Amino acid sequence: MKGLVWFLVVAASAVGLALLANINEGYILLVTPPYRTEISLALFVFVLVLVFALTYSMLRIVVHTLRLPGYVAAFRLRQRESRAQESLRRAWRAYFEGRFGHAQQLAARTFELGESPGLAALLAARASHFMHDGERRDLWLARAGSAYDDDRNARLATQAELLLDDRRYEEARRVLQELHAAGPRHVSTLRMLLRAEQGVRNWEEVLRLARQLEKRAAISPERARQAMSMAVIETVRQKSADLDQLQQFWRSVDSDLRTEPLIAAAGARAFLQLGDGKTANTVVRQALEAQWDEELVELWADCADAPGSDRLDQAERWLRDHPTDAMLLLTLGRLCAARELWGKAQSYLEASLSTQSTKEANVELGRLLDRLGRRDEANRYYRSAV
Repeated sequence: MKGLVWFLVVAASAVGLALLANINEGYILLVTPPYRTEISLALFVFVLVLVFALTYSMLRIVVHTLRLPGYVAAFRLRQRESRAQESLRRAWRAYFEGRFGHAQQLAARTFELGESPGLAALLAARASHFMHDGERRDLWLARAGSAYDDDRNARLATQAELLLDDRRYEEARRVLQELHAAGPRHVSTLRMLLRAEQGVRNWEEVLRLARQLEKRAAISPERARQAMSMAVIETVRQKSADLDQLQQFWRSVDSDLRTEPLIAAAGARAFLQLGDGKTANTVVRQALEAQWDEELVELWADCADAPGSDRLDQAERWLRDHPTDAMLLLTLGRLCAARELWGKAQSYLEASLSTQSTKEANVELGRLLDRLGRRDEANRYYRSAV
């Protein structure tokens, strides 16, 4: 289209000049003593245009000739970039197809061609990692770090992911902290940081990250709940040597987590270990009111009576809703025995055994009969426990 426009312009100019020459009778007089030259104006204009065109063409030819090495170099560079881009594209395809050896070779070729060297090195590192070639993987990660491009964040994220796969949690944690120190925390790297903190058993940070990821809908509620539950249980165990620290942490735990059976059981045991049976009472009672659990029922016998709360009376109220619960009956038997209510204790323990014969119930009933001087009957229950 552009060529057609130029052709029309030149043709119109030629026609205009021809018409002007026909109607113009002017001339040009050139005097160079002792000579005088007279030519028509049209011929002078034609010669002038012709000389200009020839001069311009010669200059273009000279300039083009001088620039020819640059044109050749640019052409070769374009070819090199085209080969590198094709090699990188084939490397990614081989990587996603699972042909990691071929992907590593193509990525290495792309790196040598200088096309996106950081990205090519990261791809080669990933491929080497999946081939379980740790030495070559670390070499490519180092090359990615020395590449002068904008792939720093991608390098750090890739390095952290590969370290997590190798269960090198402390190193992965340091890499992720370096990544987050330089910019915003993205969801994908936060998920990796959660894994790293779990690996190094930094449970309070695990709890914080799990809450954050759950709020951002970055992980499923089930996974978040599981991570938070484990974090709370492990933190309770870590703080089970100091009552003040344990109480402070327990107050910071969400109420819905405190009533989960596993968490409540861990908390109650920790408080009992530190001699705080009344707090253990509150923990167990609130959890059982939210969700019935036999392990918590068993712990109820070891708690202390809280103000305004009698464990035996509370357990008998629970019995109305769970009349055939063997663990609740066993707990009632232990509570009655502790208060020397021998008859009620024996009745509850026998009811527990009739519902489900367990080692614990047999031992408790044997001890009770032994204390009452009924040795033969006690030995029978001891043998049943064994």
